[in-house]
Amino acid sequence: MRTLATFYKSKDWRKLLQIIKTERLTASGELICQHCGKPIVYAYDCIGHHKVPLTEENVNDVTISLNPDKIMLVHHRCHNLIHNKLQQQQQKVFIVYGPPLAGKSTYVKEAMNNGDIVLDIDSIWECVSGLPRYIKPARLNAVVFGVRDCILESVRYRRGKWLNAYIIGGYPLSSERERLLSLLEAEEIFIDTSRDVCLQRLDMEEDGRDKKEWKRYIEQWFERYTPPTFAGTQAIGEL
Repeated sequence: MRTLATFYKSKDWRKLLQIIKTERLTASGELICQHCGKPIVYAYDCIGHHKVPLTEENVNDVTISLNPDKIMLVHHRCHNLIHNKLQQQQQKVFIVYGPPLAGKSTYVKEAMNNGDIVLDIDSIWECVSGLPRYIKPARLNAVVFGVRDCILESVRYRRGKWLNAYIIGGYPLSSERERLLSLLEAEEIFIDTSRDVCLQRLDMEEDGRDKKEWKRYIEQWFERYTPPTFAGTQAIGEL
Protein backbone atom coordinates (compact mmCIF):
# COMPACT_ATOMS: atom_id res chain seq x y z
CA MET A 1 0.00 0.00 0.00
CA ARG A 2 1.33 3.41 -1.00
CA THR A 3 0.87 6.80 0.62
CA LEU A 4 0.97 10.17 -1.13
CA ALA A 5 4.51 10.61 0.16
CA THR A 6 5.75 7.34 -1.36
CA PHE A 7 3.67 7.31 -4.56
CA TYR A 8 5.69 9.99 -6.36
CA LYS A 9 8.92 8.14 -5.60
CA SER A 10 7.63 4.79 -6.86
CA LYS A 11 9.01 2.99 -9.89
CA ASP A 12 5.49 2.54 -11.30
CA TRP A 13 4.89 6.32 -11.34
CA ARG A 14 8.28 7.16 -12.83
CA LYS A 15 7.92 4.44 -15.49
CA LEU A 16 4.42 5.62 -16.43
CA LEU A 17 5.59 9.23 -16.75
CA GLN A 18 8.35 8.21 -19.13
CA ILE A 19 5.89 6.23 -21.28
CA ILE A 20 3.45 9.17 -21.38
CA LYS A 21 6.23 11.58 -22.36
CA THR A 22 7.29 9.34 -25.23
CA GLU A 23 3.73 8.83 -26.48
CA ARG A 24 2.90 12.54 -26.42
CA LEU A 25 5.88 13.84 -28.35
CA THR A 26 4.89 15.80 -31.45
CA ALA A 27 6.11 14.90 -34.94
CA SER A 28 8.92 17.44 -34.44
CA GLY A 29 9.95 15.79 -31.16
CA GLU A 30 8.49 18.43 -28.84
CA LEU A 31 6.48 17.87 -25.68
CA ILE A 32 3.72 20.47 -25.28
CA CYS A 33 2.42 21.69 -21.92
CA GLN A 34 -1.27 20.81 -21.68
CA HIS A 35 -1.96 23.94 -19.65
CA CYS A 36 -0.24 26.81 -21.51
CA GLY A 37 0.40 25.15 -24.88
CA LYS A 38 4.11 25.98 -24.92
CA PRO A 39 6.94 23.43 -25.33
CA ILE A 40 8.43 21.79 -22.25
CA VAL A 41 12.16 21.91 -22.97
CA TYR A 42 13.78 20.31 -19.93
CA ALA A 43 13.00 17.06 -18.15
CA TYR A 44 13.01 18.71 -14.72
CA ASP A 45 10.26 21.07 -15.86
CA CYS A 46 7.82 18.32 -16.85
CA ILE A 47 5.28 17.52 -14.13
CA GLY A 48 2.60 14.84 -14.26
CA HIS A 49 -0.60 16.48 -13.02
CA HIS A 50 -3.54 14.32 -11.94
CA LYS A 51 -6.85 15.70 -13.16
CA VAL A 52 -8.47 13.99 -10.19
CA PRO A 53 -6.50 15.18 -7.14
CA LEU A 54 -4.73 12.32 -5.39
CA THR A 55 -5.62 11.67 -1.77
CA GLU A 56 -4.65 9.05 0.76
CA GLU A 57 -7.99 7.40 -0.07
CA ASN A 58 -7.53 7.07 -3.86
CA VAL A 59 -3.75 6.90 -4.30
CA ASN A 60 -3.88 3.08 -4.49
CA ASP A 61 -6.69 3.11 -7.06
CA VAL A 62 -4.69 2.56 -10.25
CA THR A 63 -7.64 3.68 -12.41
CA ILE A 64 -6.95 7.15 -10.98
CA SER A 65 -3.31 7.31 -9.90
CA LEU A 66 -1.82 5.37 -12.84
CA ASN A 67 -4.37 6.10 -15.56
CA PRO A 68 -2.74 7.99 -18.48
CA ASP A 69 -6.12 9.48 -19.48
CA LYS A 70 -6.29 11.24 -16.12
CA ILE A 71 -2.76 12.69 -16.23
CA MET A 72 -1.67 15.97 -17.85
CA LEU A 73 1.94 16.89 -18.63
CA VAL A 74 2.61 20.49 -17.65
CA HIS A 75 5.40 22.90 -16.73
CA HIS A 76 6.34 23.08 -13.04
CA ARG A 77 5.11 26.68 -12.89
CA CYS A 78 1.86 25.77 -14.69
CA HIS A 79 1.33 22.97 -12.19
CA ASN A 80 1.55 25.50 -9.36
CA LEU A 81 -0.90 27.80 -11.14
CA ILE A 82 -3.41 24.97 -11.64
CA HIS A 83 -3.36 24.11 -7.95
CA ASN A 84 -3.71 27.76 -6.97
CA LYS A 85 -6.67 28.24 -9.32
CA LEU A 86 -8.40 25.15 -7.94
CA GLN A 87 -7.59 26.36 -4.40
CA GLN A 88 -5.73 23.15 -3.69
CA GLN A 89 -3.42 24.49 -1.00
CA GLN A 90 -1.36 21.41 -0.21
CA GLN A 91 2.08 22.65 0.84
CA LYS A 92 4.96 21.02 -1.04
CA VAL A 93 8.69 21.10 -0.40
CA PHE A 94 11.40 20.68 -3.04
CA ILE A 95 15.10 20.05 -2.42
CA VAL A 96 16.82 21.66 -5.42
CA TYR A 97 20.41 20.47 -5.61
CA GLY A 98 23.41 20.21 -7.90
CA PRO A 99 26.97 21.49 -8.33
CA PRO A 100 28.00 25.14 -7.94
CA LEU A 101 26.86 27.23 -10.93
CA ALA A 102 24.53 24.46 -12.12
CA GLY A 103 21.60 26.89 -12.40
CA LYS A 104 19.70 26.02 -9.22
CA SER A 105 18.70 29.58 -8.30
CA THR A 106 17.75 30.35 -11.90
CA TYR A 107 15.45 27.34 -12.01
CA VAL A 108 13.74 28.29 -8.75
CA LYS A 109 13.20 31.90 -9.88
CA GLU A 110 11.46 30.60 -13.01
CA ALA A 111 9.35 28.01 -11.18
CA MET A 112 8.29 29.88 -8.04
CA ASN A 113 5.11 31.85 -7.48
CA ASN A 114 4.06 34.54 -5.03
CA GLY A 115 3.60 32.95 -1.63
CA ASP A 116 6.49 30.47 -1.97
CA ILE A 117 9.47 30.13 0.36
CA VAL A 118 12.99 30.10 -1.09
CA LEU A 119 15.79 29.05 1.25
CA ASP A 120 19.18 29.87 -0.26
CA ILE A 121 22.13 30.04 2.17
CA ASP A 122 23.95 32.59 -0.04
CA SER A 123 20.97 34.94 0.23
CA ILE A 124 20.95 34.56 4.03
CA TRP A 125 24.65 35.48 4.16
CA GLU A 126 24.00 38.55 2.01
CA CYS A 127 21.05 39.62 4.17
CA VAL A 128 22.71 39.10 7.54
CA SER A 129 26.11 40.59 6.68
CA GLY A 130 25.08 43.45 4.41
CA LEU A 131 28.16 42.57 2.33
CA PRO A 132 28.47 41.47 -1.31
CA ARG A 133 26.94 38.04 -1.90
CA TYR A 134 30.10 35.94 -1.80
CA ILE A 135 31.89 37.60 1.13
CA LYS A 136 31.18 35.49 4.23
CA PRO A 137 32.88 36.51 7.49
CA ALA A 138 33.40 33.39 9.62
CA ARG A 139 32.35 35.24 12.78
CA LEU A 140 28.76 35.26 11.44
CA ASN A 141 28.57 31.48 10.92
CA ALA A 142 26.44 30.77 13.99
CA VAL A 143 23.94 33.51 13.13
CA VAL A 144 23.60 32.53 9.47
CA PHE A 145 23.15 28.83 10.18
CA GLY A 146 20.76 29.65 13.02
CA VAL A 147 18.55 31.59 10.57
CA ARG A 148 18.71 28.68 8.13
CA ASP A 149 17.71 26.18 10.81
CA CYS A 150 14.82 28.38 11.94
CA ILE A 151 13.44 28.49 8.39
CA LEU A 152 13.90 24.73 7.96
CA GLU A 153 11.96 24.17 11.18
CA SER A 154 9.09 26.34 9.92
CA VAL A 155 9.05 24.38 6.66
CA ARG A 156 9.16 21.06 8.50
CA TYR A 157 6.14 21.90 10.64
CA ARG A 158 4.33 23.72 7.79
CA ARG A 159 4.07 26.98 9.72
CA GLY A 160 2.40 29.80 7.85
CA LYS A 161 0.32 29.89 4.68
CA TRP A 162 3.06 29.47 2.08
CA LEU A 163 2.38 27.24 -0.92
CA ASN A 164 5.71 25.72 -1.97
CA ALA A 165 9.14 25.75 -0.34
CA TYR A 166 12.34 25.46 -2.38
CA ILE A 167 15.46 24.46 -0.44
CA ILE A 168 18.53 25.26 -2.56
CA GLY A 169 21.88 23.63 -1.89
CA GLY A 170 24.75 21.57 -3.23
CA TYR A 171 23.95 18.40 -1.21
CA PRO A 172 26.35 16.08 -3.06
CA LEU A 173 25.88 13.20 -0.61
CA SER A 174 22.79 11.01 -1.01
CA SER A 175 22.73 10.39 2.75
CA GLU A 176 22.38 14.11 3.44
CA ARG A 177 19.68 14.55 0.82
CA GLU A 178 17.70 11.55 2.02
CA ARG A 179 17.81 12.85 5.60
CA LEU A 180 16.35 16.17 4.45
CA LEU A 181 13.79 14.49 2.20
CA SER A 182 12.56 12.42 5.13
CA LEU A 183 12.69 15.26 7.66
CA LEU A 184 10.81 17.73 5.43
CA GLU A 185 8.62 15.20 3.55
CA ALA A 186 10.07 16.68 0.38
CA GLU A 187 10.73 15.86 -3.27
CA GLU A 188 14.14 16.34 -4.88
CA ILE A 189 15.03 18.05 -8.14
CA PHE A 190 18.53 17.45 -9.48
CA ILE A 191 19.94 20.23 -11.66
CA ASP A 192 22.21 17.90 -13.60
CA THR A 193 24.90 20.13 -15.10
CA SER A 194 28.31 18.83 -16.17
CA ARG A 195 31.61 19.83 -14.60
CA ASP A 196 32.74 21.46 -17.87
CA VAL A 197 29.64 23.64 -18.11
CA CYS A 198 29.97 24.74 -14.48
CA LEU A 199 33.62 25.68 -15.03
CA GLN A 200 32.75 27.55 -18.24
CA ARG A 201 30.11 29.55 -16.39
CA LEU A 202 32.63 30.35 -13.65
CA ASP A 203 35.05 31.75 -16.24
CA MET A 204 32.32 34.06 -17.55
CA GLU A 205 31.15 35.30 -14.13
CA GLU A 206 32.11 38.81 -13.06
CA ASP A 207 30.27 38.95 -9.74
CA GLY A 208 33.10 39.19 -7.25
CA ARG A 209 33.64 35.47 -6.62
CA ASP A 210 37.11 34.17 -5.88
CA LYS A 211 37.39 32.05 -9.03
CA LYS A 212 40.22 29.89 -7.72
CA GLU A 213 38.18 29.08 -4.63
CA TRP A 214 35.00 28.41 -6.59
CA LYS A 215 36.85 26.15 -9.02
CA ARG A 216 37.84 24.10 -5.98
CA TYR A 217 34.20 24.04 -4.81
CA ILE A 218 33.11 22.68 -8.20
CA GLU A 219 35.81 20.01 -8.30
CA GLN A 220 35.06 18.95 -4.72
CA TRP A 221 31.32 18.64 -5.44
CA PHE A 222 31.93 16.22 -8.31
CA GLU A 223 34.41 14.23 -6.24
CA ARG A 224 31.88 13.81 -3.42
CA TYR A 225 28.67 13.34 -5.41
CA THR A 226 26.71 10.13 -4.85
CA PRO A 227 23.57 9.44 -6.91
CA PRO A 228 20.14 8.79 -5.35
CA THR A 229 19.46 5.33 -3.95
CA PHE A 230 15.85 5.40 -5.17
CA ALA A 231 14.14 6.27 -8.47
CA GLY A 232 12.32 9.37 -7.28
CA THR A 233 14.53 12.14 -8.58
CA GLN A 234 13.51 14.63 -11.24
CA ALA A 235 16.61 15.58 -13.21
CA ILE A 236 17.27 18.51 -15.48
CA GLY A 237 18.13 17.65 -19.07
CA GLU A 238 16.74 17.71 -22.56
CA LEU A 239 13.54 15.71 -22.97
